[in-house]
Amino acid sequence: MRPSVRKTLFASVAGLSLAGTVAACAPAANNTTPPDAATGSPGTTAAPSTASPGTYKDGTYSADGNYVSPNGTETVGVQLTLASGTVTDVKITEHPTSPNTRKFQGEFAGGIADQVVGKNVDDLNISKVAGSSLTSGGFNQALERIKAQAQ
Repeated sequence: MRPSVRKTLFASVAGLSLAGTVAACAPAANNTTPPDAATGSPGTTAAPSTASPGTYKDGTYSADGNYVSPNGTETVGVQLTLASGTVTDVKITEHPTSPNTRKFQGEFAGGIADQVVGKNVDDLNISKVAGSSLTSGGFNQALERIKAQAQ
């Protein structure tokens, strides 16, 4: 075998060996937390969720969600009424910290019903309402809290 072919072959095999070694060191995807560094106690395994998506009790639920705007951290209140997993009503409680936040939360509050009422709560993932894109982050956070309350 020629020396240049041997070098290329050796480099390829070494590269594959290194890739296999690195892959073997990568953490496995699981629900186990690492050991506690302070106490040395073993990690814990998270229990799988027993609630299935789409199983919600009818009722009215409220939660606040936070998001970051150029003015800092903002909060928006969300109240959803659910019936058979469908949103039948939505109300937004504005918590503005500046005139700019007041404007965008107001626009969001004025347009959100068109995007959520009549929809399955599991299908909601709001990205922008009436020109307000940041408030939707707080809405989506509150939505996850409401879904947890309703299960």
